[in-house]
Amino acid sequence: MSVLPLMVLLLPNAYADEDHLLNDPPLMSIQAALPEASSRLLTSSPGREKYFEWTVKYTDSSLWNPATNRWDKVHLRSYQGSGIDTKAPFAAPTIVVEPGDTIRATLKNRLPKDENCFNKSQPVNEPHCFNSTNMHTHGLWINPAGNSDNVLISINPDVDFQYEYNIPADHPAGTFWYHPHRHGSTAIQVASGMAGALIIKGDRQPTTTQNGDLDTLLSATEERILLFQQIQYYCHGEGKNPEDYNCSNERDRGEIESYAAFSPGVWADSGRFTSINGQVQPFIQAKAGQVERWRMIHAGVRDSINLEFRKMKPANNNFRAALHQQALQQDELIEEYCTGEALTQFIVAADGLTVPAMRKYTTTVFQPGYRWDALMVFPEEGQYCVIDSAAPASANVDRTASSRQLLAVVNVSAGEKADPESVLMRTLTTHAKQRYPENVSREVIRDLENGQSLKKFVAHAPITNVDGKQSLVFNINTDTDPAQFLIDGKPYDPARIDRELVLGTSDEWTLTSNLASHPFHIHVNPFEIVAVYDPNGKDVSGPDAIDDFDKSAAPDVQYRGTKGLWKDTLWVKNVQLKDKSRHAYTVVVRTRYQRYIGDFVLHCHILDHEDQGMMQNVRIGISDGRGGIAHGHH
Repeated sequence: MSVLPLMVLLLPNAYADEDHLLNDPPLMSIQAALPEASSRLLTSSPGREKYFEWTVKYTDSSLWNPATNRWDKVHLRSYQGSGIDTKAPFAAPTIVVEPGDTIRATLKNRLPKDENCFNKSQPVNEPHCFNSTNMHTHGLWINPAGNSDNVLISINPDVDFQYEYNIPADHPAGTFWYHPHRHGSTAIQVASGMAGALIIKGDRQPTTTQNGDLDTLLSATEERILLFQQIQYYCHGEGKNPEDYNCSNERDRGEIESYAAFSPGVWADSGRFTSINGQVQPFIQAKAGQVERWRMIHAGVRDSINLEFRKMKPANNNFRAALHQQALQQDELIEEYCTGEALTQFIVAADGLTVPAMRKYTTTVFQPGYRWDALMVFPEEGQYCVIDSAAPASANVDRTASSRQLLAVVNVSAGEKADPESVLMRTLTTHAKQRYPENVSREVIRDLENGQSLKKFVAHAPITNVDGKQSLVFNINTDTDPAQFLIDGKPYDPARIDRELVLGTSDEWTLTSNLASHPFHIHVNPFEIVAVYDPNGKDVSGPDAIDDFDKSAAPDVQYRGTKGLWKDTLWVKNVQLKDKSRHAYTVVVRTRYQRYIGDFVLHCHILDHEDQGMMQNVRIGISDGRGGIAHGHH
């Protein structure tokens, strides 16, 4: 099995210590030297079994704080054990597997006991059981029941549990991730850094009659994994109140023990930075004129990321000092130094699934749970800013944009100086000729030349006919105290099955939101985007669509080019204009219910919303022959 190349990142203080290097999230793969027997080969491919361990415990470490130009001491929940990089303990190891593999993963909960968790009067939709956990393999098409991707169980302190994930041989290759999903504590654990990348590598070549894996076209391309996290710790110290974000005292210790950190606008006010692979403002090494595949994962809790790459102006001798100058705000820093035109990000996969044709974005919007795979080509040597531009029109759930942030700097060494799109097309054409039989390579190249199509690598066929209709409405009832987080007018009830769906059928879903915007996520089966209509009924999902409904802000780019994409998470937008009027967008998607039966969930992927009730139970069952599902033989 191939192992992803390790790409080099430098720590934020790397200018003072050029030898201090940091790799991508540590690979948790069969070929890694894992002394605790976390991964070992049992049988020959295909159908290999791999063993891993996750131990959940509190970890003392530090995170760089650009706002104060110092390291903050933190005490956070994390995964520990084999494969963890001690320099970046709040980014879980990367798991690399192939279709047909079985993952056996033992989760050991070593967090302290939480006696309040056993209080039967505890309201189910108030955050609770912060030290109980479980595991969700986000985006995988696998069994949702038993000891597979079952998020309806609780693994309490001092309990061990082994998951068994049987990845089908026809599972799409792609970029996925894993994180806790215990209702009541999901947000507080993911915000602590309990998340990791899960990569499925495929070697199925396309033929004249069957599609293949994009990995085969990109097999010689350098790869890079970027796990974006938003670790919103606050500090306790002598004389401090909870949720104080100024960790100025040596006795201060950052932690997350309250959901107050997830209130609207708090991420921007906290001054915290989106980290990449467990590090804040890392430096990345690349080479000019070289095609790279960037697998990017938004593993944060609630705030969007608007990703841009801009060349730093050549006269940057003062940048090193400015980067660590507390008085210079991030917006000023970016305005002063990141002056180049935004680079094109050539999107080849959405939520792990290959797109029908490459999408070209200069700003790629990540909502919580999103993944985008981009092919990047840096046109010339120099330094490039990786920026969260925080565009207001595609802002966060509360329609308040976070300030712009410098997320990383790419140090690009000398290489071929050329137009990125020309280099990319030439590289892909060469790869096709080298890797495939002549008749197949001609077809792949013809597709690339015809609108940069990737249709020979798309995993799912479009859904042209549907058997039924589903509708879903998000809402927040602010007339109650506390506010109620609702789907279809109801908060989550673990004893209620909200939807019963028939195996082997397909539905068209209509998604809307009455208050604020929410990322819709459903487990097990992905969905195809049919259309996204603004409040005036204009479809803003086409390749050249312009979402300019809100005239007070720049056009929102996040839906452009999404028509026809397959995803598992999608933003359902509601706009509040300056006159305080609210306007709902209408999102239309289609999905098939294939292979797997059982109970699972759909929910808002703003994880504190999910913990507070914005979730539904879904059951897929066998047809009873009369349009419903069979409930057993009695």
